Amino acid sequence: MANLLNYIVWDPDPILAHLGPISIRYYATCWMVGLLLGYLMMHRLYKEQKLGEDKFEPLFIYLFVGILAGARLGHCIFYQPEYFLTQWDHVVEMFIPMHHMADGSWKFTGYEGLASHGGVLGLFIAIWLYCRKTKVGGWTLLDNMGIISGITACFIRLGNLMNSEIIGKVTDVPWAFIFVKEDQYPRHPGQLYEAIAYLVIFLLILFIYKKKGPKSVGSGLYFGLCLTLIFTFRFFVEYTKEIQVAFEAGLPMDMGQILSLPLIIAGVWSIASSPKRAAKKENKA
Repeated sequence: MANLLNYIVWDPDPILAHLGPISIRYYATCWMVGLLLGYLMMHRLYKEQKLGEDKFEPLFIYLFVGILAGARLGHCIFYQPEYFLTQWDHVVEMFIPMHHMADGSWKFTGYEGLASHGGVLGLFIAIWLYCRKTKVGGWTLLDNMGIISGITACFIRLGNLMNSEIIGKVTDVPWAFIFVKEDQYPRHPGQLYEAIAYLVIFLLILFIYKKKGPKSVGSGLYFGLCLTLIFTFRFFVEYTKEIQVAFEAGLPMDMGQILSLPLIIAGVWSIASSPKRAAKKENKA
């Protein structure tokens, strides 16, 4: 292995700031920044598409709760069921940002595990509930989510990078990171790969939307592009990552790849069927 000084030594403090007894983590901050940018962009899309301010106002609450709850439960159920589903206090920890200590006390820790696939599932449920309540077209909202989701996903992965989690496999590429909290081996910065890819995907989909204009929303094209591009990249980038939990070692693919496949299929179907929905929408206009 080459000299370790040739690589990027990565050992940031995961705490951004302290507010009395509460610690503000980079991870949570990145999540909040990503959601805020998504919120602002969605607001702009609603204005461009003349969907109505009254219909936009409740959207953030639906999506915030859906994504957060889905991401948290997804992590607990998909990645650590042996911990969270075996004791009553661990079940409680699934829902509150606290950890039950050995002495019986509870310590505020924030939500330390959030899974993107669970967040997507929570997002779908939130979208269904929101559309049912406000009568906004489901494909319209899904397309708008497809336009903005890449920027939120980018910041989530930056949060993982600041937490030194979801690390890559040992490598000798010159841009390798040494995650000090893990070991002294240079590894693929898989979180950074994803953050960059999701930013590029966001810019690409936004460019297509700008070219086609607001009337192109509602066919499922942007939603399909988002799912297909993000989760296809996610499938292949998994080959650069270490497994997150021990049981994945016995699987033909890791959990991230298994959960990506149905989302890729859904994305391809959404793209392939989008011309039919676009034609149907045009006939109604």
